[in-house]
Amino acid sequence: MIPAGCGLTSGMELKIREADLSDAQVIAAFNLRLAEESEGLRLEAATVQAGVAAELKDSAKGIYYVAEIAGAVAGQLMITYEWSDWRNGTIWWIQSVYVKPECRRAGVFRALFNHVRTLAQRREDVCSLRLYVHAENARARQSYERLGMTRTRYEIFELDLRPEGEGRLPPDAPASEGLSRPPGLASGGN
Repeated sequence: MIPAGCGLTSGMELKIREADLSDAQVIAAFNLRLAEESEGLRLEAATVQAGVAAELKDSAKGIYYVAEIAGAVAGQLMITYEWSDWRNGTIWWIQSVYVKPECRRAGVFRALFNHVRTLAQRREDVCSLRLYVHAENARARQSYERLGMTRTRYEIFELDLRPEGEGRLPPDAPASEGLSRPPGLASGGN
């Protein structure tokens, strides 16, 4: 069933494409909403906008993919990279996942995930897809398990090196503060 208001109707195409600089404003807006919905954080818009633009200008930092319905962006995810010397391959981290509320449960995230999985499977250097998920987000864990992902034994630790006020999150932010997750669904590190 396709949610009302999403714009996706029977027979309409959901298009997945690599984002470009013209998508920076909508991606930054989605990331601000993501932080608010998933962590209760109000991030500084200028910092988020600069971070999105920096990544869109430099694919070495990562790549955003967007899902479009009738030419409008309905969802996004970002891939960043980690080299694994143990596996002699690259791990793609799925981050900054966001789907517009009216488009959730319409297959937008699944389409984005399947697109990225297909891209990764076509490359010999990619050995794994990973993402973060909030420990209390059972719905997200179930969604990821349905997509074939399994829980690992790893926990995440962080040491914030930026001085207060320089793109740094508040000191009382939750331990997972920099980890983004699709509202009602998931996570993704940021």
